[in-house]
Amino acid sequence: SISFAIFSRNQTNITCDLYEHQDSARILLPIFYSVIFVTGILGNGLALTVIFKHRKKMNSTTIYSINLVVSDILFTTALPTRITYYALGFYWPFGEAFCKITALIFYINIYAAVNFMTCLSIDRFVAVVHPLRTNIRRKKSATYIICFVWFLVLVQTLPLLSLPMSQKVGTRITCMEYPNFEKINNLPWILLGACLLGYVIPLGIILVCYSKISYKLCQTAKENRLAEKSGTNKKAINIIIFIIIVFIVCLTPYHLAIIVYMIKKLVFVYIPCTSQQIFQKTLHYTVFLMNLNCCFDPFIYFFACRGYKRTILKILRRQGSISLSSAVKTAPEESSRDNMDQKLSPVSLYENVNRRSEINI
Repeated sequence: SISFAIFSRNQTNITCDLYEHQDSARILLPIFYSVIFVTGILGNGLALTVIFKHRKKMNSTTIYSINLVVSDILFTTALPTRITYYALGFYWPFGEAFCKITALIFYINIYAAVNFMTCLSIDRFVAVVHPLRTNIRRKKSATYIICFVWFLVLVQTLPLLSLPMSQKVGTRITCMEYPNFEKINNLPWILLGACLLGYVIPLGIILVCYSKISYKLCQTAKENRLAEKSGTNKKAINIIIFIIIVFIVCLTPYHLAIIVYMIKKLVFVYIPCTSQQIFQKTLHYTVFLMNLNCCFDPFIYFFACRGYKRTILKILRRQGSISLSSAVKTAPEESSRDNMDQKLSPVSLYENVNRRSEINI
């Protein structure tokens, strides 16, 4: 009967150890998140430095990129507390208030990153496929869109502050774990709605935009032999493929796990302990994979953004203490490479693809 099933579920929740994988998790997760922390801070810090150096040439793409970088840096600064939490075997020693703050930062980063990546795909789509529609790509328009995105993100995440984020489970105090949210009414529907708005729709928009861009680049290459010979369109398409792969690989496992489990919750009255344990373990590792996304953004900038690659290489050369004589010797070559990079940049192609004049190569 239903009453027996509910009783059995309550019994299972009491006796079912959802953290039975803690021995491996307390080793692997701190290592994984330490890599994200170091890579995220260094990579996004460099990206922010380069963007700041080129602030006078700021456009809509740069504005979206700045906000994506800031979101990633904000997230990585909160990682030491999560690393400590996992190293202690899912024990949160920092109190409820700090748990809420880190949870808020975590969810802000998820929604903000997805929204800004979507904005970037739309921005590139307009630049390539509809270059005459310049209104949406003006800095003022981009600023309004950014403000709306942050407003939307805060509306989605600020209600979390009213919910208890930490929970005492036996001898441990957990923070931001799925069982802590199970008391919320209609939780499966809420999470399915969040997956639709925060993953399915943005993924659809990104796929459509980048597919249209790739098609336009291929058409341009066929019509312009110089563009085809330079290989610029091929490089741009490779970057597009890389962006899509990163988005799908990082975000799909987590959202797929949520969707499947929430459907189970709606269909079945009782979820066996084994299924609960598998879901909990899956969440821990797919969340890590999702957070790994913030480490790939700087690499996308490095290969895709004109000026970013050159500035990074100059910073690295400066840090390497290159002698004055070698610097003088390589200056003409560097200048030549810089000019070539600018001409062959996918961003240059994006900006010139629809001009009647010949593509600069």
